[in-house]
Amino acid sequence: MTSTPNNPLNSPNNSAGKPVGPQTDLVQLLLREIIRVKELIAFNNAVPNGAGKLGASILTELVIEAYNSLINYDEVLMKKYYDLLQNCD
Repeated sequence: MTSTPNNPLNSPNNSAGKPVGPQTDLVQLLLREIIRVKELIAFNNAVPNGAGKLGASILTELVIEAYNSLINYDEVLMKKYYDLLQNCD
């Protein structure tokens, strides 16, 4: 029976061999919040008589800005939009 050495680059959290750290965790957390808020946008858009359009447009702007913070890899803005998106209900 042969044992294979534990390679930290092959861990489930790091299958691509990329560094794991607070920034990577923040990126993942922000992406989860973006997905969750996009579901809220769809819900608001489905409200009859356009009653949820204002909320949907505000949430859409937040999601766009959150995406931009990810694209620019601006950690300060990523934290800001993560906090903002967490409070969206």
